[in-house]
Amino acid sequence: MTVPKKLVLIGNGMAGVRAIEHLLKLAPDTYEITIFGAEPHPNYNRIMLSTVLAGSTELKDIIINDWDWYKDNNITLHTNQAIKKIDTQRKVVITESGMEASYDEVVIATGSKPFMLPIPGADKEGVIAFRDIQDCEKMFSAAKSYKKATVIGAGLLGLEAARGLLNLGMEVTVIHKHPYIMERQLDEAASLMLRKELESQGMKFLLSKHSASITGRGRVKELQFTDGSHLATDLIVMAVGIRPNVDLAKSSGIDYNNGILVDDFMNTNIPHVSALGECVEHRGVAYGLVAPLYEQGAVLAKRLAGVETAGYAGSVTSTKLKVSGVDVFSAGRFVETEGSRALRIQDDMAGTYKKIVIRNGKLIGAVLFGDTADGASLFASIKSGESIEGREKELLLGISSDLLGKSGGSASRLENMPDDEIVCGCNGVTKGAIGDAVLNKGCNTFGELKACTKASASCGGCKADVEGLLHFYAGDAVGESAKEGICGCTSLSRDEIVEQIQSMRLMTVKEVMHVLDWNNKEGCSKCRPSLNYYLGMLFPEDYVDEKESRFTNERYHANIQKDGTYSVVPRIYGGVTTPADLIKIASVAEKFNVPLVKFTGGQRLDLFGVKKEDLPKMWEELEMASGHAYGKTLRTVKTCVGNTFCRFGTQDAMAMGIKMEKAFERLNAPAKFKLAVSGCPRNCAEATIKDLGVVAIDGAWEIHVGGNAGVKVRACDLLTTVKTEEEVMEWTSAYLQYYRETGQWNERTAHWIDRVGLDTVKKALEKQEDRLALVERVQKALSVTTDPWKEIVDNDELRKNFEPIAGPLPV
Repeated sequence: MTVPKKLVLIGNGMAGVRAIEHLLKLAPDTYEITIFGAEPHPNYNRIMLSTVLAGSTELKDIIINDWDWYKDNNITLHTNQAIKKIDTQRKVVITESGMEASYDEVVIATGSKPFMLPIPGADKEGVIAFRDIQDCEKMFSAAKSYKKATVIGAGLLGLEAARGLLNLGMEVTVIHKHPYIMERQLDEAASLMLRKELESQGMKFLLSKHSASITGRGRVKELQFTDGSHLATDLIVMAVGIRPNVDLAKSSGIDYNNGILVDDFMNTNIPHVSALGECVEHRGVAYGLVAPLYEQGAVLAKRLAGVETAGYAGSVTSTKLKVSGVDVFSAGRFVETEGSRALRIQDDMAGTYKKIVIRNGKLIGAVLFGDTADGASLFASIKSGESIEGREKELLLGISSDLLGKSGGSASRLENMPDDEIVCGCNGVTKGAIGDAVLNKGCNTFGELKACTKASASCGGCKADVEGLLHFYAGDAVGESAKEGICGCTSLSRDEIVEQIQSMRLMTVKEVMHVLDWNNKEGCSKCRPSLNYYLGMLFPEDYVDEKESRFTNERYHANIQKDGTYSVVPRIYGGVTTPADLIKIASVAEKFNVPLVKFTGGQRLDLFGVKKEDLPKMWEELEMASGHAYGKTLRTVKTCVGNTFCRFGTQDAMAMGIKMEKAFERLNAPAKFKLAVSGCPRNCAEATIKDLGVVAIDGAWEIHVGGNAGVKVRACDLLTTVKTEEEVMEWTSAYLQYYRETGQWNERTAHWIDRVGLDTVKKALEKQEDRLALVERVQKALSVTTDPWKEIVDNDELRKNFEPIAGPLPV
């Protein structure tokens, strides 16, 4: 039996792991593979970091290969382990912590490092890059405490960072040394259109500006420019470019220039040492786009597997992006020079722009803005180098070309596309890989094809081409994609599941998954919590809450922080407290060495840095109800002082807010919800951007619903106006119960209102008998709830869950 050779991959990023994926297909038993990654995460899609920052996806959604993938392929993965040196004589890699691993073949895929401007003050707190998950976490943290952000660099990365910071509620100014933005991907006309769109979204720009220094005591306070002007700021994100990471080459005697020097087969000057990705320089070029890196990985995998390959000859690159919701495409040499000519078409009303650049009868470059449907066909023409004489206007207008037109011409284009052309740039999926999945693996629906190849699984910009290739290869055998349910474990929708639970009176999460024929019999992190909620909502008096189907924060009744400690938030009704409660909180915080006590936006005190094992004892000594700052339940009822003290107040806002908070605390819902009561239309409690807000007017109360002050701000809609406090409670109770019964799991009221419509809600609540029936059901649900901390304080068995455990905390 042949003993596998030892292969060590240095770098757990997209390029290196993609090469390993190819190698496993070509020669699955040839190597014993070990991977070293400097970050604590499995392989993730760095291209999608901007979506994490923007709040539209979570970290788990951008993972390419999860922990199980490494186990399933017998790969040893070392995270948080940066390699310090390769001893090429002993054929050993050495980590910064002193660990050693021997190799027969080693692959360097250390990527690139963000370039930080070498200006005075660049080392201050609050000056960061935007390159990895840790940078995202720093921006999340800064947005909680600070207001003004500055992004230096108006390239793709800088604009994505700026959009994310806007979504986090910060005021964002983008600094750029050039007179127009994204000059590497766009010409001036398209750049101006993009800038106008971004300014309408709230982004500010200072162009033709050169940074001179950063000032502030400890933390950044101002950015100074070479022209003498300055800008006040709390956070600076430098997005001014990347540099190949050649540190390992320097320490290991490997040749490098701007990047690690490699030949067409990704060999370095040292035998058995290969390199690929953003860290390398090939024929004088270092690439920063994913498609060339995946092409390099395919060549390297073939060489390591002993499969004949023509080698890597370099790449003609194109860029197709979505910048803050705007589609942008560019390819080739899109700036006209002497000897070339350009054709343009621009529609300011539709917000679209198209430009093609021609030299010697051939298409050499293109820019598209707003509508990028023709991007792939134009890129194919640029790469082919064919003559387009006589068809220039057809290309510009996107009409009637057998090769490049739309509709029927699109099929011809896909048919003529070479098998090695990358269709999905985010995940490096070629036409050939899609064809193989359809013809040899039975993937005859779009959903199956996406699951098998990952094509269109990230940004979705290639979906039309992927669907076109599916029809090209499968023909009449194309099947309908399976109906998508609440998660991948089932094809059933929320309404279908609730109906089945109710009609068959299913009483446990396991029973629901078994009877309704779940694909994954254990469920997942999406369906288990939702089923737990639906069962509790339908059968409040009979269903026993399943703690293991709740998230960590809900199980421990505190918010886990990034360092593994927790934050504790006692209930402070309506933001009104007493000296005795303040003394109690201060005493407990002092006793348990709480490092930070902070007022929250919901008029409460948050105790940060609490050890897990201290949680039960801490709550026992506080003797206060939990503020449920972690649950899908009522968080806070924010109030102003109303007519108790304010000369503008028309009603007692504090009393109304406290009454509401005491009435609805512990009420489980599809998602968290926040209430507020303002004592007059001046609205100091910000009631009109809450899930439900009550605003006092002369002799009456307005009830506003469906607001959200989060990532996407939504102002409330007026539900009704009532005369008495009793009517406020009746309408609020009925509204919340209707939301509980019809909302989808994890759906905030703002999204729920947009989905079902305000008129539907009004109609459901317009008759008092219907409202009273809903009130009765919400009271039944509330009657069986108790503060969870009373159970834990009094139950020795439950308290064991909070004892210290070995290893990382579950999240």
